[in-house]
Amino acid sequence: MAELQRPTLCCCRKVLTVPGKSCEGGRSLAHCRLVDIASASNFHSFKLRHFHLDLHLNFAVKRMTGWQVLELTPVQPGVQSLILDTHPSLLIHSVDCKVPGASGAPDVFLSLTYRVEPFTDYGSSLNISLPAAVIRPHRAFRITIRYTTTDGPAIWWLDAELTCGQTRPLVFTQGHSVCNRSFFPCFDTPAIKSTYSATVRVPEGVTVLMSASRSAYSKQDRVFQFSMEYPVPAYLVALVAGDLQHADIGPRSRVWAEPCILTCAVSKLGGNVERWLNVAEGLFGPYVWGRYDIVFLPPSFPIVAMENPCLTFIISSILESQEFLLIDVIHEIAHGWFGNAVTNATWEEMWLSEGLATYAQRRITTEAYGEAFTCLETVFRLDALHRQMRLLGDNNPVSKLQAKFEPGVNPSSLMNLFTYEKGFCFVSYLSQLCGDIKKFDSFLRAYIEKFRFTSVIAQDLLDFFLGFFPELKESCVAQREGLEFERWLNGCGPPLCEPDLSAGRALTGPVQHLCDLWGTDTPDPQAIATFDLSSWSTFQTVLFLDRLLDRSPLPQEVMSLLSSCYSALLDGMNAEVQIRWLQIIVRNSFYPDLPRVRSFLHKHTSRMYTVPLYEDLCGGVMKCFAVEVFYQTQARLHPNLRRTLQQILFQSSALNTSTAPSLLSLPPSAPSSPTDPPANGTIALRDVNVSA
Repeated sequence: MAELQRPTLCCCRKVLTVPGKSCEGGRSLAHCRLVDIASASNFHSFKLRHFHLDLHLNFAVKRMTGWQVLELTPVQPGVQSLILDTHPSLLIHSVDCKVPGASGAPDVFLSLTYRVEPFTDYGSSLNISLPAAVIRPHRAFRITIRYTTTDGPAIWWLDAELTCGQTRPLVFTQGHSVCNRSFFPCFDTPAIKSTYSATVRVPEGVTVLMSASRSAYSKQDRVFQFSMEYPVPAYLVALVAGDLQHADIGPRSRVWAEPCILTCAVSKLGGNVERWLNVAEGLFGPYVWGRYDIVFLPPSFPIVAMENPCLTFIISSILESQEFLLIDVIHEIAHGWFGNAVTNATWEEMWLSEGLATYAQRRITTEAYGEAFTCLETVFRLDALHRQMRLLGDNNPVSKLQAKFEPGVNPSSLMNLFTYEKGFCFVSYLSQLCGDIKKFDSFLRAYIEKFRFTSVIAQDLLDFFLGFFPELKESCVAQREGLEFERWLNGCGPPLCEPDLSAGRALTGPVQHLCDLWGTDTPDPQAIATFDLSSWSTFQTVLFLDRLLDRSPLPQEVMSLLSSCYSALLDGMNAEVQIRWLQIIVRNSFYPDLPRVRSFLHKHTSRMYTVPLYEDLCGGVMKCFAVEVFYQTQARLHPNLRRTLQQILFQSSALNTSTAPSLLSLPPSAPSSPTDPPANGTIALRDVNVSA
């Protein structure tokens, strides 16, 4: 879009800065370079054609050892080194190079010199010196890196006690956003995509899955082989290994889980996944990844779900809530088109994946479950967005769609609802400009077809939009006063406009009516009794509780009436409902129901449920209670979560050496992963719409 005057990403994966010329890949412009301040690599100097991982997993010492082979082609003259992203937890043993011989001569093998240098607190740089014999423009060469990696931010080793079945250990990786540099040296930027393959060796009784197709398996040698035939960015390479079994739930889908939860997972999903895939294909075109499998991970999984190609990772805790499970899986399905097939080129424009995936998710739910259901879920999410806006302030720069990262800032720390919901509102606005949602569906199909397997920036999307609808370009919609595209992208604050959600009024209206009844000085029990929460959907109930939470603190007599009306009923509902009621209890210091908080924290050990409650406990007058519960449950918490909760407790003024001496002497736990959201109370992780 010419009005924005922003660079465009060319097909050779560099940002184009000079208009009117063609790059070497022929897309539109020349003299191009993409700057990703979260990557130390010189990714613009090479084309990564393919890479292979060969790993041995040692659960006894929590270590992965092996090698990586990268197939590269120089695309810039005069390059003398290859710089990759890595991490202090990853130990390099050696670097070798294979150079094809000229004119039929044997291949040449060279041992290369290298050095590892600091970059940021979430990574390092691996600088490999390349001899002149290697650097020949547009001639491929191979680099082999032998290394060992342990417990970096991407790799989560779980002792048996932290798994669902508590019988065997498990390991999984989580690459989003910049964590996979601790899994393998890489161009850790979403701008670069390549195919990959892997060979993984494991002990007896361990099953390995990856975000790729399984190409071979040797039961005798315990060797699993995988192949991803389509180009993906580094952050979408994922692995999980443990006591996993499967059940087919459709012609191209199966559920993987530990044996103790497999039956539950299958019963919750039923045959719905194939139905959702079919709806998505009808809207956005073919699903290109072949398989759509799901693996349910223990509560230590640090986020709700992750859209790894072929294999969605999802936290088992969400199985309690059918509606949240439905939304989470559909959102990850939507990423098969928006995020995985077409990816944001930098983390500064994460909305290009998350905002579009959220829009696509809601198109799928509208087709599958009706407009009213989608509007209810959207109202619930937009409520959360405005709640975050009140906490951050209208001028906070993290509310921009084009967020500007300062050097050293971890992109993962800036995951927030604006990426999802403000991005969704902008995409919805573009749809409204068309005047026909079906025409916008056609645009999105064409967008995917045009940019499939590439990485894009906002200008790519908006230029293509205006080219697809030339009448909109002629009417200068990009510069419409108050709704300028530039203002959408670079303005702080809430969305410039929100979609019409009146179709959900039959579901949201009773919620607001009941909230208003409770908001009076003297709530009328008879009027309140006409509302039966047991007949409400989960999204209606959590919307009601969230809006009550917004009104806190409430008078104690109102809390007593609330408890008498709802406590017993809510005890039997899912965790998404329960945690909101418990936050109301804590924020209003309602001691009679405090045992319910203790019981919940003894049962639930996932980050999305523990962190919000501990923040509320320590932000009020219940800090000593929080310390007591932490002592009782800490052995069942993942070390990263334990560290986060310690930080919350340490920040509390009530925690000192006289009240909790043993807490201050706890042995150091594993460092927090960059995927861990900051414990700052600005937003509960469960409010971020599923992906990292």
